[in-house]
Amino acid sequence: MSQDAYRKVRLARDNGRPTGVDYIKNIFQDFVEFHGDRRFGDDAAVVGGIALLNDSPVTVIATEKGHSVKERAMRGFGAPSPEGYRKALRLMKQAEKFGRPIVCFVDTSGAQCGIGAEERGQGQAIAENLMEMSTLCVPVISILIGEGGSGGALALAVADRVWMLRGAVYSVISPEGCASILWKDSARAPEAASCLKLTAEDAKALGVVDRVLSEKDLGESEFYDRIRTLLEKEIRKLSAEPELIQKRYDRFRKMGIRGKEEKP
Repeated sequence: MSQDAYRKVRLARDNGRPTGVDYIKNIFQDFVEFHGDRRFGDDAAVVGGIALLNDSPVTVIATEKGHSVKERAMRGFGAPSPEGYRKALRLMKQAEKFGRPIVCFVDTSGAQCGIGAEERGQGQAIAENLMEMSTLCVPVISILIGEGGSGGALALAVADRVWMLRGAVYSVISPEGCASILWKDSARAPEAASCLKLTAEDAKALGVVDRVLSEKDLGESEFYDRIRTLLEKEIRKLSAEPELIQKRYDRFRKMGIRGKEEKP
């Protein structure tokens, strides 16, 4: 069991997996990227802008790792800094102003943890995203496409619908970090991976995600066509949903209640 969970972790980290930019290029049309948080600078680990989902305008935001070593270094290995999260929030508030649905693609091992990021308010930037996303008046769909690490991932995943690819993972900490803290031995990462319940199947069973997406034809046109169709259908449904904010709030408040109710 532990080896199976850790195998999913390695799969989610695989360099050959499509990244956020790949999804944007293959699902949407006429993407226009926006830059900067209007406070400090731009963060290449977060890519965002406006695009068309067929004929409908949407705001698209993705954490981006890159593929080559050079690109990964430029993208900060997909670990967003405070300005990345503030850029994302700026685009979300703009989407709310103009009534555009929001689609997020999440693939990060976690937020940038350097001294500079902490000095510029990393924790506050993440907290602001969590708070503001919970009250957005437009539909929000987040898809975990690779790694979903801690608050770095959650900062783009407070959504009406949270979907997850079957080969993705979603966890409060990496298996290596967990093993180092609990047992002072990172070599026990496979054991930690099993304990963390980080696979898509685990997340679905716990009510953390709403749908597990097949990885059949991953990276092929058929794969992107399938996700495009699902997004169009779900956005139409959410756009007609009354009390969207309340239902989003209820969705997150219900997490963990099931286990408490089963106790005698």
